[in-house]
Amino acid sequence: MARPSRESRPLSFWLLGAVFVAFVLFLYGPMLAIFVLSFQGPEGGLTFPMRGWSLHWFRQLWEGIGVIDIGAAFRRSAALGLVVMVLTVGLSLLAGLAYRKKLPGGTPLFYVVVASLIMPSIIVSLGIGLMFRLIDTGLGTMLAAHWPEAASAFTTTLGMFSSGLGAQLSWTLPFGLLIMFAVFNRFNPAYEEAARDLGASPWQGFAHVVLPLIAPSLIGIGMFGFTLSWDEIARSSQVMGDYNTLPLELQGLTTTVTTPVIYALGTVTTVLSFAVMGLTLGLVAWWRRG
Repeated sequence: MARPSRESRPLSFWLLGAVFVAFVLFLYGPMLAIFVLSFQGPEGGLTFPMRGWSLHWFRQLWEGIGVIDIGAAFRRSAALGLVVMVLTVGLSLLAGLAYRKKLPGGTPLFYVVVASLIMPSIIVSLGIGLMFRLIDTGLGTMLAAHWPEAASAFTTTLGMFSSGLGAQLSWTLPFGLLIMFAVFNRFNPAYEEAARDLGASPWQGFAHVVLPLIAPSLIGIGMFGFTLSWDEIARSSQVMGDYNTLPLELQGLTTTVTTPVIYALGTVTTVLSFAVMGLTLGLVAWWRRG
């Protein structure tokens, strides 16, 4: 008996498929081009065609690029990203727990936190930078009046772990808060009630029931916190003080470096971002199996 012929797909399917393929190429094509061009030989340029294959530009990146210490910028960005990750997870968890019950002033506070997502990033950076400069003025005046020796040594409160940290948290915390709202909105409180019926204290119920159930979401928030901090430029541009993060150094290099070493740096930073995402997904899968 002959099998019925498979119906041909409509033209709309192929048109939508072509649009999707074009979108994927538009989204990831430049990144793939950078990956390929970063492995050129010593005579390589910034455009195709390729001129040999080697790790020359990665070696040059390791040795340093002019006066910019890429290794130090890399370490600064990694340290800041880890601090942002920890604070984003902790504060998002506490906020999610607080909003499970009616919180006085919770609605205006929520709108204030989420408003930073819709404000232009450069405006947020300028505002935080201006606030810390006003703090510098007030603190400098106070020190000059009461402690002249300290006033002569004082420079600024602007820095990576003060104003820079605050600027990046204004970007990562809203995402963490929204994720925790979604998690607790579908969380079944019957598990906590069962724990209390069995004699568990509130802390024991949280540590042994609530936390294990929401842990995969907390790992995801941590990934968001680190990756958003790792590649943040606009909110960091006016608030980092004397030292730049790696994305800011990379932005500056795009106007001065004319060799594929800039592509090698882009490849390294992108691979690190994918490694963080892969580690996060692996931790979530391992936790769920447990």
